[in-house]
Amino acid sequence: METLYHQTNKQIQEVQSLMGNLEKTDRQSVHLLENELQARIDQIFNQLERLEIVANKEPPNRRQNAKLRVDQLKYDVQHLRSALQIFQHRREAREAQDREREELMSRTFTTNDADTSIPIDETLQFNSSLHNAHRGMDDLLSSSSSILNGLRDQRSTLKGTHKKILDVANMLGLSNTVMRLIERRATQDKLIMIGGMLLTCIFMFLVIRYLG
Repeated sequence: METLYHQTNKQIQEVQSLMGNLEKTDRQSVHLLENELQARIDQIFNQLERLEIVANKEPPNRRQNAKLRVDQLKYDVQHLRSALQIFQHRREAREAQDREREELMSRTFTTNDADTSIPIDETLQFNSSLHNAHRGMDDLLSSSSSILNGLRDQRSTLKGTHKKILDVANMLGLSNTVMRLIERRATQDKLIMIGGMLLTCIFMFLVIRYLG
């Protein structure tokens, strides 16, 4: 298990490093980088499925700790996937705004001898409203990203607390019944964390659907 665990952890770190290049990549190449990141994330998820199977086969005294380590990797890669999706939505919003601005700038206006009319005010007002809408979307997406970061920090805290409880339990030689209660609590914490992530993703989807 250790070999597969360290291999998966290394791949996650490589994806994290590549994510830092998204903002610096030019328009022509950013799509290629996004596709590469998505392919790597999919590969990591496949390895996590194998790793989860291996963790379940660990001896009872090491199984819980192995599951916690796999859950942490799974949470990290889910965070990376969410961050990539947020970047893609923001990029698509910027590109749509640029296209609409170019269409407005290239619009041809008709003229005649009696009257020459160019609806500058209407165009400026539309462009201003469009800009405000996209800026609001960026703010909401940034807030969603902050929420995901907060969930990740909470997960790390829960992991540390749970590990200390397991260490103390092993030192005191507590019964299997108590160990099962501790494992059940860990499962509840995991469900709460997953529920929070799902609510965040639903919120992001609604924002993108109705403000995008």
